[in-house]
Amino acid sequence: MTTDPHALDQHSGHDWDAAGFSTRAIHAGQDPDAATGAVVPPIYQVSTYKQDGVGGLRGGYEYSRSANPTRAALEEALRAAEGGGAGFAFASGLAAEDTLLRAVLRPGDHVVVPDDAYGGTYRLIARVFGPWGIDHTPVDLADPRAVVEAIQPGRTKLIWVETPTNPLLGIADIAALAAHARSAGALLVVDNTFATPYLQQPLALGADVVVHSTTKYIGGHSDVVGGALVTADGAQLPVGLVGPTGTTALADAVGFHQNSSGAVAGPFDSWLTLRGLKTLAVRMDRHIANATAVADYLEAHPKVTEVIYPGLASHPGHEVAARQMSGFGGMVSFRTGGLESALAVCAKTRVFTLAESLGGVESLIEHPGKMTHGSVAGTALEVPDDLVRLSVGIEDLADLLADLEQGLA
Repeated sequence: MTTDPHALDQHSGHDWDAAGFSTRAIHAGQDPDAATGAVVPPIYQVSTYKQDGVGGLRGGYEYSRSANPTRAALEEALRAAEGGGAGFAFASGLAAEDTLLRAVLRPGDHVVVPDDAYGGTYRLIARVFGPWGIDHTPVDLADPRAVVEAIQPGRTKLIWVETPTNPLLGIADIAALAAHARSAGALLVVDNTFATPYLQQPLALGADVVVHSTTKYIGGHSDVVGGALVTADGAQLPVGLVGPTGTTALADAVGFHQNSSGAVAGPFDSWLTLRGLKTLAVRMDRHIANATAVADYLEAHPKVTEVIYPGLASHPGHEVAARQMSGFGGMVSFRTGGLESALAVCAKTRVFTLAESLGGVESLIEHPGKMTHGSVAGTALEVPDDLVRLSVGIEDLADLLADLEQGLA
């Protein structure tokens, strides 16, 4: 008896967009394999595809830079997770950012950036795109009036938002900034890496495109580097700009540049990232629980001069964060009052590993001024030299607190 392989796929064609977050993360773009019934998308470790006659593409696949089934599964899952119109997966978060900037900006354009941006983002905008005629203005995005004053009518094409920011965990009101961007004919870009789509949905709040370093919480296991863009359904290029495909659709322009530049996520990296996305919700719940307890502990510690965590009532952005996020994330920053004491804490912890990056299951500690944000030293984005950043993992809380106790002793 011959079985129709498609009969094994019970979910083929199902629209997962109405489902809850975890259901979307597990199922969207990940129908059981039509040929075998495998419940996990295969790793299509392939560069090219047989054509059924010239131009006769099977499923639209011809070359894996242009499209690959494993990457396509990840892109659909990311799109569904963020509630967007189209998803795009890249080799790194900065590759995603570079592609977006190339798709949207032209020489003479202007970008509003956070005065507490990720150092790699600032380096890309200031030192790579700057020489090509792109200007930028750092501003406190928590102050809507400052954002409005920074907009240059006719020139500002992007307002670039991180919320929470890296590493000072500043909070910006996404809906308010989206309204200002629309009034200026600009796009609102939100780097949602720290919050994750589980805790924050920028597109639903009016953003045009979301950026991720999927290396972080989405991958979640410190074993893969990747990036992503998710565009809002129907999002358009800035006013007056026509994309390389002859349309004004933002997704068309991003797709063209993704294929043309080629910094795409490989199939194995896509598979690892997809695996991480499936457990994002349960991991984030543990990250939040641990981070909240760590922040409370640090706030009461006599050798800590300031604790920065959006979940604390003392955080100036607490009310906005509570309004637009369903949880406050796993990142905690604190100050020790001096450079030497900050470096000493980083050197002494053992459960908190001294390392860059964040968002993995293991806890990490770093000194932003000398590590992740060294590239912004001497600029408006320079961070305090006594600042320590924690990526609070999912280990046993008692072990994390004991490690901080001996690190601060």
